[in-house]
Amino acid sequence: MATLTKDSARPVNPAGGRDNRSGGNQNRGGRDNRAPAPVDRKPPAQSERKTVELNDTTTVRELATIISVSPINVIRELMNNGVMANINQQLSFDEAAIVADAFGYEAKPKQIVAPEPEPAEQMVDPTTGKTVPVKPTTLRQRLLARESADMQERRPPVVTVMGHVDHGKTSLLDAIRKTNVAAGEAGGITQHVGAYQVEHEGRKVTFLDTPGHEAFTAMRARGAQVTDVAVLVVAADDGVMPQTREAIAHAKAAGVPIVVALNKIDKANANPELVKQQLAESGLVPDEWGGDTMVIPVSAKQRKGIEDLIEGIVLVSDSLDTIRANSDRKAIGTVIEAELDKSKGAMATVLIQNGTLNLGDAFVVGTVHGRVRAMFDFRGHRIKKAGPATPVGIIGMSDVPVAGDVLEVVDDDRIARARAEQNQATTATKEAAPARATTLQEYFAQAQAGKAKKLLLIVKADNQGTLQPIVDSLEKLNASDSEVKLEVIYKGIGGITESDVELAVASGAVILGFEVSIDNAARRKAESNRIDVRTYEVIYKLIEDVELALKGMLTPKLVQRTIGAAEVRQVFKIGRVGMVAGVIVRSGVVQRNAKVRVQRDGQELYTGQVGSLKHLTEDVQEVRQGFEGGVSIEGYSDYKPGDTLEFFVEEYQ
Repeated sequence: MATLTKDSARPVNPAGGRDNRSGGNQNRGGRDNRAPAPVDRKPPAQSERKTVELNDTTTVRELATIISVSPINVIRELMNNGVMANINQQLSFDEAAIVADAFGYEAKPKQIVAPEPEPAEQMVDPTTGKTVPVKPTTLRQRLLARESADMQERRPPVVTVMGHVDHGKTSLLDAIRKTNVAAGEAGGITQHVGAYQVEHEGRKVTFLDTPGHEAFTAMRARGAQVTDVAVLVVAADDGVMPQTREAIAHAKAAGVPIVVALNKIDKANANPELVKQQLAESGLVPDEWGGDTMVIPVSAKQRKGIEDLIEGIVLVSDSLDTIRANSDRKAIGTVIEAELDKSKGAMATVLIQNGTLNLGDAFVVGTVHGRVRAMFDFRGHRIKKAGPATPVGIIGMSDVPVAGDVLEVVDDDRIARARAEQNQATTATKEAAPARATTLQEYFAQAQAGKAKKLLLIVKADNQGTLQPIVDSLEKLNASDSEVKLEVIYKGIGGITESDVELAVASGAVILGFEVSIDNAARRKAESNRIDVRTYEVIYKLIEDVELALKGMLTPKLVQRTIGAAEVRQVFKIGRVGMVAGVIVRSGVVQRNAKVRVQRDGQELYTGQVGSLKHLTEDVQEVRQGFEGGVSIEGYSDYKPGDTLEFFVEEYQ
C-alpha cells in the first residue's frame, strides 16, 4: 500500500471525493440517480479543530467511527491521495492523521494509562495488633473487598461437580438439568454455554459443566476461582476411589465446602454405610455421624434425591458470607470456555461475578477487546442483560480469549482497545498475588522474611503400607516453636501425575514421591511451572530433607532437566560400537553429554549415558528437532522401533 505523507496530501472536499457536477443520467421517471454532490466547505480554523487520540495502527472503519464520518468518505480521501484501501485496511498513525486532518481533526498518539491498583483489604496482625493491608487472593475476594456492605446482596451459589470418572457425574448433571429446568425447556436446550441455572423454591443455583477437578484446579492456578460449593459424586456400589481422593484434595486446597452426592443407591450391591466410612477416613465425616459434611443419597438414573441435593447445596451456601455481589455496577466476570465459531466468530461463555452485563457493553478480557453484539442464556435464548452468578454466551470479541481470563466492562471501545493493548504489552504483569514459594529452599527464605507460614506438601508412595508412616512422620515435624507449619494437602498411591502437578501449581505445594516415578507430561508441567518434585528411595532421607528445609539447612538438590526426545525408527549393528538406534528428534535437542531414558509403551526400561551420537556418518555434539541421527547408550542394546528416548541433563538447584 502506498504511504501518505503530509507533502503528498492536498486540500479536498471535507465530505470526501472531488466535486463533479457535470451532468448525470436521469431515469425516465424523473428521479435523479446521481450520487449526492459533496458540499464545499473550508477546513475549520485551528482554534475550532478537535483533537482525537489514535493508536499506532487503525483500520479505515475504526478511523471513520472516531472522526464521525462515513467509511466511504475516508476511502475517498485515501484515493484522492493515491492510496487504494478497503474498509478493513490497517492505516499507520501518520496515514490516519493526514486523513483526520482533512476532516478538521488534529491527531495525537494515544497515551495508555495504567489502571489504578485495586484497594487492598485490611486485617489486624495478631502479633502486632496493627491494621495492615492484605491483598485478596482470588477474584471473588477482590470483588467483595471493593464493595461496601450496604451495596452487597445475596447471589446464586456457583457449583462444580467432581468425582471419579465412572461414578455418574455426567448422568447427575443431566438429571439435575432435566428435572429442574422449566417445563418445555428441557428438550429445547439448543445452545450449550458451559453452565446452566436451576431453581429450587425460588432460589437459583448455577452449575458449571466442567470436565472435573483438573479444569477446576487449572482455573484456580490462574487466580480465577469461581466455585462456591463442590459436589462430590461417589458411587454407592464402588466407594471412594483414587480419583475421588484427588477431587477431595483439590476442593480442600481451594477452601471450598463439599456436599457429597451418594449416587447409584438404586443398585442391588450399593453399600452406603461402607462409603460413609471411607469418606470419614478421607476427612469428610458425614453430618449424621456428627461431622460437617452433608451426604445425600441420589439416583441419577431414576432421578431420585435431586431436589434434596439442590436443597443441601442451598443450605451450605446460606452459611457462606462470601456469596454476595453488587448488581448495580459495571460487570466483571470470568471466561469459563471459549471457541471460534465458523459463522459467529469468537464466542465465549462468561460467568458474571459482579455487576450486570448489558447488550452493547464495551469490554476487555485479557488481550482481547470487544462489544457485546449478542448474548445468550444457557437455553440459547437471546437476552439483554445478565446479573451476578449468571452464565452467558457472548459474541463480539476481537479474538478468542483464554479460559480463566477476567472480563471487565469499560466506558467505551477506545478504552477497551487501549487496555487490551496494554495487557498485550505487559503479559508478564498479571493480577497481583502474594509471592509464593515453589521449592523447599524458597519456603524457608519466605518464612525468614515473614511471608510464608505454612509448608504445603503432596505425598505419593508406592503402597499404603509406606504412605501412612511417611505422612505421620512428616506431621510430627510440626514443632510448637516452629515459624512454619507443615500440612499434607494430598496423599496418594502410584506415580506422580499431571493432576498432582496442577494441584501443586494452584496451591503452591512441593511434591514428594517415595519409590514412584513421574510421567512425562507431569515432568514437563513441573519444569515449566518451577514446581519442586523430589523422589526418594529411603524414607529417612525424605523426612530429613523436609526437616532441614524447615530449618533452612537444606543442601542444593540435583535435578533432572529434560532437553529433548527422539523416536527410534530403525536398529543397526555397527562393528565395535554394537547396537545403534536410528532416531528422529521429535522435540528439543539431543546432546552427546546428556543422559537418556528409554521408554516403551509408557514404561521406563532403562536410564543411562549417551555413548555415541552421529548425524549421517559424522560424530556430532548435538542433533536438533526434525533431524535424524544415530544414538548408542552405554550398557543398553535392546532397542525396538517405536521406542522413545528422552534426553536430560542433571544440574544442582
